[in-house]
This record gives sequence, C-alpha cells and structure tokens, in this order.
Amino acid sequence: MAKIRRHKVFISFHKDDARYRDQLVRRLKGDIIDRSVHEEDIDDDPLKTETVRQKIRDEFIADATVTVVLVGPCTWRRKFVDWEIGSSLRDTKKNPRCGLVGLLLPHHPDHGTGQWHHRLVPPRLCDNARPESGFAEIMDWHPQGSVGMVLEAIDRAFERRRVRNPKNNRPQFGKNRPEPCEVGWRDG
Repeated sequence: MAKIRRHKVFISFHKDDARYRDQLVRRLKGDIIDRSVHEEDIDDDPLKTETVRQKIRDEFIADATVTVVLVGPCTWRRKFVDWEIGSSLRDTKKNPRCGLVGLLLPHHPDHGTGQWHHRLVPPRLCDNARPESGFAEIMDWHPQGSVGMVLEAIDRAFERRRVRNPKNNRPQFGKNRPEPCEVGWRDG
C-alpha cells in the first residue's frame, strides 16, 4: 500500500459532538493538519450570521483539502453543518473544492448497521454519498478503531474531488431544523 498523504482536514460537527472531534484530532495527530473550528476560534456573540459563515469559509475551509463530517443523531438538522458542507463543495479561486467524508458516530442510530438512512444524515452529505453521485462516502467511525481506515477514506475523498462533480444545489438552511432529534428515531 502506498503511503497516504497528509491532508488539511476541516471537521464539521454538531457542538454536542465536540468530544468526538477532539478524539479524532488526537488520534490523527501528525497524520492530518487540523483546520477545524474550535470553540475559542470565533466569538460569534457580537457577529452577524453571515459574518460567522464568511469567517469559517475564508479562514478555515479555504485552506482545507478534505472535509470530514462527524454525523451524530442531531447533525442532520444543524444549519452550520449545512453551510460548512456547502462551502466545502464550492470550487472558487479563494475556496477550492474539498473532498467529503461522513463518519457515523457510535451514538448515531445507523452506526454498525452497514447502511445509513437519508433522514438521519445531513441532506447535502446524503446527496453526495448516494451511488449516482459518488462524490462522498459515509462510514462508521470507531473511536478505538483503525486510524488507517479513516486516513484511507480521507485520501480517497481527496482524489474524488478532482474526478467527480458534487451536488450542491439545495438551498442553504436558514435556521436549524426543528424536527425531533432522538437516538433511534426513524421515519417508516
């Protein structure tokens, strides 16, 4: 197996799953360059929503090559996750396109089932992980599992960004989705 390159990785997540972001960064330390936003990076209290979006896009995502979305049971409803995925998929002079990987967290209802339900995954990630798109992949992440599997997925995402076109035509979320967000929730 060829040596996997070291990528600049932006990690998108729901704030309730920050501990998983921290675990992932610790486990991949030295193998990735972490470009994700940490709580102390942006004081969003005095800032307008558009300013926060622009700071994330221009100061963090623009320098990344791959975006990893940590998918917990509530991630699919979060506006910032939707915006981050959307910004990652754009291909502009200032913000080149990122590869895209989704990692189902251990407390996600689909973790360990070998499949994922479209209603429990961020819609923009779902659009790009469907077989007809093939731009992204979604896999289980095991905090104590193989780092190599995650690094290989990141490397594949990096390569796909050059040969596949993403789907990014959904309107951006205006606010967080209000639907129920419970572990184990599914629609028929």
